[in-house]
Amino acid sequence: MEGFLNPSDVLKQLELHKDMVAADFGCGSGGWVIPLAKILEDGKVYAIDILEEPLSALRAKTKLEKILNIEVIKSDIEKTSRLLENSCDLVLMTNLLFEVADIKKVLEEGKRVLRAGGKILVVDWTPPTHRPEESKIGPEKKVSLKEVKKIAEEIGLESEKEFEASPYHWGLIFTKR
Repeated sequence: MEGFLNPSDVLKQLELHKDMVAADFGCGSGGWVIPLAKILEDGKVYAIDILEEPLSALRAKTKLEKILNIEVIKSDIEKTSRLLENSCDLVLMTNLLFEVADIKKVLEEGKRVLRAGGKILVVDWTPPTHRPEESKIGPEKKVSLKEVKKIAEEIGLESEKEFEASPYHWGLIFTKR
């Protein structure tokens, strides 16, 4: 997957400090959590997913790699992340929003757990434009950057940056004011 969508490269879009607290909503088996935890070596990363299987795989990876600053949480982020309000500097939502039923609820939960000045990084699949081959890459259902940006701004998040995360992914960074 490195080269297709490289988490380490995308994370460079953010001004990360090693003592930050972050959450990865829909973390899966840790494709983003582990590179983030290595950057935030004096901080903490909450790895949140609804499925136990990828969380078990993540626990095994963190044990094997001796990564101690990741806390694994099983939760449905469309209901709650189980994190405290204003507890994070950063929330990741990578390859997540195309899967959820209510994008607004997920963005609101991200905003709730962020401290003022905190950021949300959203990376998701680019919907096909005019090239049919684009629709063959990734999931059938995709969410547009424009749609996510509109919802985020409606709930009071400030759009800071748009970028191409890969040839098949868009990226957005929002700030909580």
